[in-house]
Amino acid sequence: MVDRAELAAAAVVVAPRLLGAVIQSRVGGDAVSIRITEVEAYEGSDDPASHAFRGPTPRTEVMFGEAGHLYVYFTYGMHWCANVVCGVDGAASAVLLRAGEVVEGVAVASARRPAARAPRDLARGPARLASCLGLVGGDSGADLCDSTATAAVARRSPVTLLSLGEEPVFLTGPRVGISVAVDRPWRFWLPDDPTVSAFRPGKARAAQRHRAD
Repeated sequence: MVDRAELAAAAVVVAPRLLGAVIQSRVGGDAVSIRITEVEAYEGSDDPASHAFRGPTPRTEVMFGEAGHLYVYFTYGMHWCANVVCGVDGAASAVLLRAGEVVEGVAVASARRPAARAPRDLARGPARLASCLGLVGGDSGADLCDSTATAAVARRSPVTLLSLGEEPVFLTGPRVGISVAVDRPWRFWLPDDPTVSAFRPGKARAAQRHRAD
């Protein structure tokens, strides 16, 4: 299990650390685990693209609580998306889980995502990822650091990543689907991973390579 203290930092710090981690859900008793390959950071009151920018609401209250909880929201009137709350208690900060690879419960995930054309497409996108995990609004607030909760973030064996020396690397670039703070390179993803969501911003060349901390 991930220790809560590992998530008690700014979203831009936590986001790349979540790459390669595994989030597992047991909704309805069916275990589905996803290796996270793409995320986006949102920094609350310092980020006009964040749901928490204007302060707490009944929907976003969980973002202002302690790190390690799940924030689930409804978008476009049809999809649920999942975020990992991070930062310090009282200051909203969260990481959107944008994409991942289903590493356990493929049959269950496929039943929840019958339109997926290939395994790589099952959780390729934030709504698809949440759907594979079976997450809905009622799961918002779940404690990700509690092994008995609906969803849990777990460390698995090391994943082979493109690397510089022995250290894994990640790429950064603009976030997707926002109209403000579009210049912030707060989307993070594992390079060359087929499950990373499609992105055509016209500025792909701005992506930068980094060593993971």
